[in-house]
Amino acid sequence: MKLEKQEAIIEGILFAMGESVEVPKLAEALGISQEEVRDILQKMRQRYQSEERGIEIIEMEGSVQLCTKKEIYEYLVKVAKQPKRHVLTDVLLETLSIIAYKQPITRLEVEKIRGVSCAHAVNKLVEYNLVCELGRLDAPGRPLLFGTTEEFLRSFGVQSIEELPVPNQDQLAEFKQQAEEEMNLKLEV
Repeated sequence: MKLEKQEAIIEGILFAMGESVEVPKLAEALGISQEEVRDILQKMRQRYQSEERGIEIIEMEGSVQLCTKKEIYEYLVKVAKQPKRHVLTDVLLETLSIIAYKQPITRLEVEKIRGVSCAHAVNKLVEYNLVCELGRLDAPGRPLLFGTTEEFLRSFGVQSIEELPVPNQDQLAEFKQQAEEEMNLKLEV
C-alpha cells in the first residue's frame, strides 16, 4: 500500500473518531507495525506544519488525536458556539497538582497533604474531566483512587505525566517550612 493511501486512512480514522486512538489499533487497522505507523504520523505532522494547515496531530501516552491548532481558536469561536472555559481556582490547581504528581491517590491522601477537606475540589476536577476514578485501593473501605485524564494532558500541553516539571527541592523545603509555620499559628489560636 502506498504511503499516501496509509496517510489518508490514518487521517480519516482520526477525523472520524474525534478522540484519541491508540497507535497499536492504527497499526492493526493498516496491517503494519507500530513503528511504521509512528513514522507515517511523523511525516504527517511535518507536512501539516510546512503547509500551514489548521490541524495537527498530537500524541498522548501512546495515543494520537487530530486537533485544531491553537492559533485557529480565535477564528473557531466566531463560527462555533464558544466552548465553556473552566476556571481553575487556586484550590482546584493545588488539588490537581497533588493528584497529577502523586497519582494514583485517594481523596483522603490529598486531604492529608492539603490539610483541609477537598471533596468539592476533586468533584469539580472530575466534572471538568481533568481527573478520573482509576479504581479502588485494596484497603478497608476500598477508597477510590484518582488520576489525571487525557483532557488534563491536552489542557496542559504535555504528552504524558512524565513531562510535568520536576519541583525545585529548595522551593519544596521553603513550602514545607511555611506550612509548618502556618500549622503552628493555627495551633496557638
